Amino acid sequence: MVKGVLLDLSGVLYEGNRPVAGAATAVARLREAGLPVRFVTNSTRSPRRKLLEKLRGMGFELADEELFTPARATCDLLAGKGLAAHLLIHPDLAEDFEGHGDAEAPGAVVVGDAGEYFTYDALNSAFRLLAEGAEFYALASNRNFFDADGALSIDVGAFVAALEYASEQRAEVLGKPAKAFFLVALDDMGVAPEDAAMVGDDVEADVAGALRAGVGRAVLVRTGKYRTGDEGRGDPAPSHVADDLSGAVEWLLS
Repeated sequence: MVKGVLLDLSGVLYEGNRPVAGAATAVARLREAGLPVRFVTNSTRSPRRKLLEKLRGMGFELADEELFTPARATCDLLAGKGLAAHLLIHPDLAEDFEGHGDAEAPGAVVVGDAGEYFTYDALNSAFRLLAEGAEFYALASNRNFFDADGALSIDVGAFVAALEYASEQRAEVLGKPAKAFFLVALDDMGVAPEDAAMVGDDVEADVAGALRAGVGRAVLVRTGKYRTGDEGRGDPAPSHVADDLSGAVEWLLS
């Protein structure tokens, strides 16, 4: 029996700037069933404040502490290690890293989805620090995402791979599909991995990542970035494939 649920944001709760039909009601059904819910996202262009505003503006009810982002996990890690970071991120995300960035004496390089700010100079500056021994952290490693214009766009994973290739250094990924990212959210719910479920539109980061982390069930939804045949690309494969979050919730509660 499922005792707690993890939900992705983009592609599951909303697509671009539109909520997925029935998604807010589906989240409410989980809460009415007594299931704790946590929201886990690899979104690294918008700060936590704006994500919370966006969700609430679309009718989703959630407490601030129920939202887990890679920036939150990264700041905790940097603080624990006493490191300041060179930040290759979108300027809109800078507020989430207040007090953790240091362009003068960085001991780490942190890469998020910088979008149009992924210039040669920006990438080369990060590479030079990595070549000098800076630690390498990626907020996520997704291939692509469902953009606000209704089409897929290239995500941070390609740029992380380029820096890995150039520096011959592997990045530690701190968002999905990192096991620790799922486990922190599960621990916050007080739910064992095997008793939890994950719902996402990314068969690699959301579904396979959760299952490899020990989550008992992972549902792939056919919204957002989902494309025909994605269910066959997961390793492990999805526990279930649903048309949308409403269908996923129906399956989980049954």
